Amino acid sequence: MKLRIFVFSILFFQFNIVFAADAHTGMTNHSHNDVMLTEGGNEAFGTIQEVILKLNRDPNTAWNKVNLEALRQHLLDMNDMTFNIDVISQEPIKNGLKATIRPTTNRAKKALERIFAAHPNQLKRDTGWIMKVVKDNDQYILMTTSGDPKDSDKIRGLGYIGLMAYGTHHQQHHWAMATGKNPHDKHH
Repeated sequence: MKLRIFVFSILFFQFNIVFAADAHTGMTNHSHNDVMLTEGGNEAFGTIQEVILKLNRDPNTAWNKVNLEALRQHLLDMNDMTFNIDVISQEPIKNGLKATIRPTTNRAKKALERIFAAHPNQLKRDTGWIMKVVKDNDQYILMTTSGDPKDSDKIRGLGYIGLMAYGTHHQQHHWAMATGKNPHDKHH
């Protein structure tokens, strides 16, 4: 019985110390550093916020070259090619996939034109795969193939959105845009 009382007393005493410390901290520390949230908003906002944090940490940031608006516009394009399109069909072809998509907004149409001007070359650099894009009235037909038949199932499994999101070049491109560089300069 004495052991139970002793253990209970220690637990009660510890709880009161922790509670008192938490109550005191809550009453006196009004800093925003205690915020428990991890996201800064939607993904575009969070990406821009991450860029700002990185720029702030670098004492050599050339603020006169920073162009967050270019990054914001590109992120809007990425949003459009993800959400403002209809995937009409995705069908297997020899060593790959044929996907037919249609933009659902005028802005998405313009975004696809900008993205398709660069993405097939980037995908080839990243994977060796060939992406051909053909515009057919209001639709785009993407044919993505590999010289290695073993990649066929992977290409088909990725589908339209996976092929567009493939690789880790996006982060590098976003950083280049934010710091005032053309991410495609070295690719042409």
